[in-house]
Amino acid sequence: MTLKQASQLLDSHQYPTDTKRLIASHGDYTIDLPNGTETLEEVFNRVGNETYESSQQAQEAMYNGLSSKAIGRRHYSDRDPTTMGTFGPDQISF
Repeated sequence: MTLKQASQLLDSHQYPTDTKRLIASHGDYTIDLPNGTETLEEVFNRVGNETYESSQQAQEAMYNGLSSKAIGRRHYSDRDPTTMGTFGPDQISF
């Protein structure tokens, strides 16, 4: 399922609810990501046990709980400098 479909699935859930109930109801659904897949259970386990008053709150938690499988090249940005005090990846010339 896509992230949009996962969001629609969360829209259909009854609120308020908590993380455990979301996992029990929808945890076995698999989200297709650019660099692999994750189940909703894996995603919601990362955000911890929370109470959600609306589907919007649950969707925000889902997006915050996604791993690096959901992004393209990690640590890549042609606009943002490396954070002070950290070392970023070596520059790559295309």
